[in-house]
Amino acid sequence: MAGNVPKAFGNGHNGLRKPFGTLFLSANKVYSLHLVYHKEKTMKITTWNVNGIRAALGKGLKEWTLNEAMDVLCLQEIKARPEQLSPEQAAFPGYSVVWNPAQRPGYSGVATLLRQPALETVSGLGEERFDVEGRVIRTRHPHFLLYNIYFPNGQRGQERVDYKLDFYALLLKQCQALMAQGENIIITGDFNTAHQAIDLKNPKENEGNSGFLPEEREWVQKFLEAGFRDVFRDLYPQREQYTWWTYRMNARQRNVGWRIDYFLVSQGAANRVKDVVIHDQVTGSDHCPVTLEIDVS
Repeated sequence: MAGNVPKAFGNGHNGLRKPFGTLFLSANKVYSLHLVYHKEKTMKITTWNVNGIRAALGKGLKEWTLNEAMDVLCLQEIKARPEQLSPEQAAFPGYSVVWNPAQRPGYSGVATLLRQPALETVSGLGEERFDVEGRVIRTRHPHFLLYNIYFPNGQRGQERVDYKLDFYALLLKQCQALMAQGENIIITGDFNTAHQAIDLKNPKENEGNSGFLPEEREWVQKFLEAGFRDVFRDLYPQREQYTWWTYRMNARQRNVGWRIDYFLVSQGAANRVKDVVIHDQVTGSDHCPVTLEIDVS
């Protein structure tokens, strides 16, 4: 081969972000110049309130999970203890499962499925009145702490609204302390609150209902003011897309819904977010799954 002929080397395949160098061929030598691998790895984290894991398993939860192959799946309102499931039901091939069920049978509870083991796992917020309801799992990953949370529902009266607001306050206090130590945090789950009018179909009609009360919405705002980002709304400021529909009045068929399942990401990790996908075509619960894609390279 006469002379030096440049040939592009690397086309973004196999997780490579960009062509990463040039390979020069001569008659009898190969010269590489500045061959630097720029690998990009995207982590997929999905949240889903399944409204009963046993019911959801009968509606394709496991098949959907294995097909999507997310790295972490955060489930809320599992309404079961692991010993109430058969070994086949409890096993998700390729995942380890962290359980935090409620003490009360058939109520609340969260579970986190992990393709790679967490570096650390903490259940609860450290306050018994919240922790008996099985609402929180925190896992540590190389780039962030991840909270899987089933926030309280305030629809059973003012006492539960106050309980819900106290829960928000304690969580934010703990997150602020962690962020002050330099931690990046992702909070996901069923927040049981729509933040803005765009986040539900009928805001005017629901101003007096729990889930859209001013004092509940204000607590979501306090998280944003403390340095968290609602990354779906950042990416899609005008999109009207929902994550929960009541089972009554054919609400889902008419798309009369609420966006109450969120990813709040602290500022230090928010610039790594690539996308947030609401899987509103996926049935199996009155909520649909939501997936965060984040760069962890």
